[in-house]
Amino acid sequence: MPNPAPAAHTTSSKRGRPGYNQQSVLRIAVEVFNKHGYEAASMGILAGHLGISKSAIYHHVPSKEELLRLALEEALGGLEGILMLDGATTGAPDSRLEFVLRGTVAVLVEKLPFVTLLLRLRGNTEMERDALARRRAFDRTITGLVSAAQQDGSLRTDIAPGTITRLLFGTINSIVEWYKPGGSLSVQKLADDVIAMSFQGLRG
Repeated sequence: MPNPAPAAHTTSSKRGRPGYNQQSVLRIAVEVFNKHGYEAASMGILAGHLGISKSAIYHHVPSKEELLRLALEEALGGLEGILMLDGATTGAPDSRLEFVLRGTVAVLVEKLPFVTLLLRLRGNTEMERDALARRRAFDRTITGLVSAAQQDGSLRTDIAPGTITRLLFGTINSIVEWYKPGGSLSVQKLADDVIAMSFQGLRG
């Protein structure tokens, strides 16, 4: 797993012009990237959404690429962090799988715009390709948990572990297209529904 970003690049270490800080600029930038597409979203468009000049943006970040890096770290760092928690590393494989899936739903909702951006990457730049490689590494860890749960008899074995992983994340990733934070469906209930639907079909 890649090392955390250097402290010099963290959102709390950067000061900018009055009215915005790096985190607020980043949030708006991600909204713009998701609306227009990263490649089409110029610094001029971003400046228009912020109501400041392009040169003022550079008081917060050195480039559009750095905004993308920070945004992807929000998403990937959250997902990778789940795998380091006790619930993901100890216990029966099916319990660890459930823990990671619940955590993934929670991160997706908490960091919805950032995860949306991650899921829409096309791999056109080295940074995007690196991010996609980290995402695939996360998926491989889940596939390993699925396989371990199959081997200990917790999950059905007539479906390949990789297929199960793709189907699980096909369901979870679709949440970015329709879930509205703050609505009647809580994060806890959403995770419960995902687990109930998935595991009822996976347990023999």
